[in-house]
Amino acid sequence: MQVRKLWDEICQSQATLFQLVRYGLVGGIAWAVDFGLLAAFTELGGLHYTLSAALSFLAGLVVNYLLSNLIVFKEHRVESRWAEFAIFAAIGGVGLLLNEGIMYACTEWMGLHYMLSKIAATALVFFWNFFARKFALFQTNQKRPRE
Repeated sequence: MQVRKLWDEICQSQATLFQLVRYGLVGGIAWAVDFGLLAAFTELGGLHYTLSAALSFLAGLVVNYLLSNLIVFKEHRVESRWAEFAIFAAIGGVGLLLNEGIMYACTEWMGLHYMLSKIAATALVFFWNFFARKFALFQTNQKRPRE
């Protein structure tokens, strides 16, 4: 019964730790989309890994946004979903620049395979995305769930 109680707390709490756990789950799904498309675009599509990384990152961004709204963050600062998505995407754009820079450095300068570089980039960009989005979009002083 304790496991069920903990699971309920993880799913409902707006505490940062529990949001981070949920964001990790959502991020894992978005990362699977991103990572899978990166491999497909590069290996099957013949695209350069940096172009593949940008395209796959954008697909992961959309998945992350949709699932973040459903599962992670219940309180919103921005009333308009389009405005919220624009800010979410702008933060993702910074994440994309970080992703590309880290992947390029790890692949070209350190000699890692681009897929290993992606793992390194993901680890760092994950925290940027979570905290930037939480503080820019989803943390409020008033509890205001979106309908």
